[in-house]
Amino acid sequence: MLVSELWLTDWRGYTEAHVPLSPGLTAVVGANAAGKTSLLEAIGWLTTLSSFRGAPTEALVRTGADRAIVRAEGEREGRSLLIEAEIAVAGRDRVRVNRQPLKRTRDLLGAMRATVFSPDDLSLVKEGPGGRRRYLDDVLVAIDVRNDDLIVRVDRALRQRNALLRQCGGRLGDTEASTLDVWDQRLGADGEALAAARSELVQRLAPELGKAYAEVAGGDDISITYAPSWSALFGGPGLTGALGVARSEDVRRGVTTTGPHRDEVELSIDGRPARTHASQGEQRSMAVALRLASHAVVTESAGSPPVLLLDDVLSEFDADRSASLLETLPAGQALLTTAGPLPTNPSPDTVLRVERGSVRVEQHR
Repeated sequence: MLVSELWLTDWRGYTEAHVPLSPGLTAVVGANAAGKTSLLEAIGWLTTLSSFRGAPTEALVRTGADRAIVRAEGEREGRSLLIEAEIAVAGRDRVRVNRQPLKRTRDLLGAMRATVFSPDDLSLVKEGPGGRRRYLDDVLVAIDVRNDDLIVRVDRALRQRNALLRQCGGRLGDTEASTLDVWDQRLGADGEALAAARSELVQRLAPELGKAYAEVAGGDDISITYAPSWSALFGGPGLTGALGVARSEDVRRGVTTTGPHRDEVELSIDGRPARTHASQGEQRSMAVALRLASHAVVTESAGSPPVLLLDDVLSEFDADRSASLLETLPAGQALLTTAGPLPTNPSPDTVLRVERGSVRVEQHR
């Protein structure tokens, strides 16, 4: 997967921009708030039709404009790839892949893949399990777009079950109990499948996480484990049985208390929870290692590396850890933003200088 050129019109702070990219390392340099992250965000948006910064659509369109246009040209598996998107403040967005209208978001997934690290990724380590579950689900979709259907089915069953529990008002009649049986079966079957997929993914991620952390930070013992919120994932009553056991409590509280939406993804360093016992530097290194681990797993599954987007990663590390990260970047295309000095090892193939919504090429080979 390679992106050779990017065009922006009325995207964020850019009126017009043409951005040539290297198949190796591209450094995007400039002062804070100059628009460096917006370049990476545009590429990330084309892979998922959403902002990795969590920004709403209206924030993506330049103030005063009614729509933004993002266009990327490159190649995938030796074939030319052109993705064009029109993001509207009001109305529907329009996306074309190789000049064919995109009918479903799912049809875009896998057309272009990206691995994104941003400073907000520290929350993957420091905060609760919700972000880590989303991280796993995003990787599952990057590996196989069919996993998107599974995730959607689980979310739908969970929403419907919770809506029914709220309607019960703490009392379960025969009609409600019969309907709840249906949702228990659907959530049980699909929820177990999702948990099994997550668990298998964690097993694949674990060695890559340890390798990436060692390269960035040193030889600490790093581990990642998946802990279902019910006790008998493989064998016994499984999730459907656990939902039955929890039914009276769920009816009383009006919410589903067990299932893949409550599962834990545990990170540890030297046998201690990273969330509470790791230093700030260790947590930052682990956050980057999580992204590099997923990058390796997706590369293995897809047969080619995603575009690696590293937003302001150097500011998170001291000089030694920054050097270690850059020296061990995986093969493939990478974009790196920095407000500080340019990396010298490896030396970037392309250097882009961003100033107040304009892009100037300082080096390109």
